[in-house]
Amino acid sequence: QQSNITSYGATIVAITTLEEFAGMWINGFIVSVLCIGWVKKKTLNSNEKILLLLGCSRFCSLCISWAYSFLSIIYPNYLYVRPILQLVIFFEAFFNHCNLWFSACLCVFYCIKIANFRNKFFIYLKVRIDRMVLWLFLGSGILALTIGIIAYDVADKPHCNNRNSTGQGNFGKANIKMDKHFFPSFFLTGFGYAASFMAVIFAAVFLLFSLWRHKCKMQANSMKDLSMDAHIRAMKSIFSFLVMYSINFVCLVLKMVYVTKKGSYMTILIIIFEYTFPGLHSLILIFSNPKLEKTLLKILP
Repeated sequence: QQSNITSYGATIVAITTLEEFAGMWINGFIVSVLCIGWVKKKTLNSNEKILLLLGCSRFCSLCISWAYSFLSIIYPNYLYVRPILQLVIFFEAFFNHCNLWFSACLCVFYCIKIANFRNKFFIYLKVRIDRMVLWLFLGSGILALTIGIIAYDVADKPHCNNRNSTGQGNFGKANIKMDKHFFPSFFLTGFGYAASFMAVIFAAVFLLFSLWRHKCKMQANSMKDLSMDAHIRAMKSIFSFLVMYSINFVCLVLKMVYVTKKGSYMTILIIIFEYTFPGLHSLILIFSNPKLEKTLLKILP
């Protein structure tokens, strides 16, 4: 089958390909370094486990998203061959929500490990957080799988309005007639986004409050705390993540709104930023982790 692509479509493919392959390289680097360390040490700490799964989910998500965007512009008719479209949407939804929940788990893990509160429940969490990480992974995977199955079911029901989806503005999604059965899935997806976003916000607020109390205590006692730099470094990392997560959350919500609007340029801008987030945030994680940063600086010219 010959492709029917305009210069506009070629530009979009070029931009998204550049963003996604850069993100794949960055997340592939994280996974490779952690796997090599795992083989050498025969073990991984909880932080490294979360980073490893987060890197894997983002790498797979970018691969699926690139394949989806490439097919939808270059060879859109292939998406009408059942069950290609349904499987692509299933894996995209699954890995995208794994990405969101693993990111939230990492933020909550930093908060519990670093923040200092005398509350009994918080102390209980601090003591048992390493054992709870596997359960967080399991819960995140089940939620992502549930949303992926619902996305598959939703993709199996739409009726295509037009088999020619290569026109200007038709990017990322087949031309689908939106029916009422789409909106329950939108509600569940939005709930997943909001829940993970609220977890990140609460973790950031608790960590900021803990740092403020810690700083006031050190100033009152006229003491210098050697761990203050590490504390502040973690805060910078988590708040840069909060800012990016906030923007990404807004984009995900807007995408659910604009997916019903065929040929919307806003959808294109949203998807372009969405492809930037996994690579850019992973790069921040690399420079906030001394081991990953040292390895990256070694291989760079």
